[in-house]
Amino acid sequence: MRANIYQELTVTFNSGRLRAILSSGQAVVMHRLAVMSKDGDWILREDDEALEHVLKVLAKRGAHYRFGAPLDRRWLAGGWSSHFEFRMKGLRVRTDFVTRPPRISGRALESVWMNAEAAQQEIPFTDMITLAEMKKTNRERDYAVIGELARLIKDPADCLLLSRSARDLIALAQEHPELLERVAARRPLLNHVRDGRDVLEAELDAERRELIHTNERRLQCYMEAAKDWVSAWPDVSAKISGLPLGEAHNVLVAHAETLLPFHVEVS
Repeated sequence: MRANIYQELTVTFNSGRLRAILSSGQAVVMHRLAVMSKDGDWILREDDEALEHVLKVLAKRGAHYRFGAPLDRRWLAGGWSSHFEFRMKGLRVRTDFVTRPPRISGRALESVWMNAEAAQQEIPFTDMITLAEMKKTNRERDYAVIGELARLIKDPADCLLLSRSARDLIALAQEHPELLERVAARRPLLNHVRDGRDVLEAELDAERRELIHTNERRLQCYMEAAKDWVSAWPDVSAKISGLPLGEAHNVLVAHAETLLPFHVEVS
């Protein structure tokens, strides 16, 4: 696979130490379920050295901040994300970073880092199960990706928990009836597998809508918390325009400390 700019950045982010794991659309590319993705997303280590290293890499590329939180662990620890952009040979390169991706528990996140360390990949990227959980967004197209990931996962229990196909679920239930009983408590629609394809498809649709609404509610909480930051952004953006990224970062942090809360209560 020929490296793209996002894969090249991942290698540079991890120079000398694992700091960044490629995720979201670029991870879909790495799993060979897509040919390309227009943006780059990473999970970063939540420590100052990692964040400073990534900021320096971006500075060398001439990157500037897009609207979002500063690349600072105080905000990233609260679930915020940081966004940058730079130009390369006429191409707009967008880069997005989190340290605590939504829907990934603390224990699961620890496993992500441990597995990435053990794999020693030149371009570390999220495993299929983590990626599927991250894809439970409010975008309809992401559920097709989850369905395709489920077909690649070898563990039948994980397939039962993630599949988006009524036909596949019925086949899995027939092959692993004892497993179905065990995992149904974690995914209630599995209790309807024996009710027929039409019923199960309706339950899959209802489940997708609820996952979408859940993510919409989560995003709304962050939008409410960021209202002052949204209002101030045009002025802040003008102040950092043209500054080297390191200086722009310091200005951004100083303003965000008074306007953007570190943590958000998600209902």
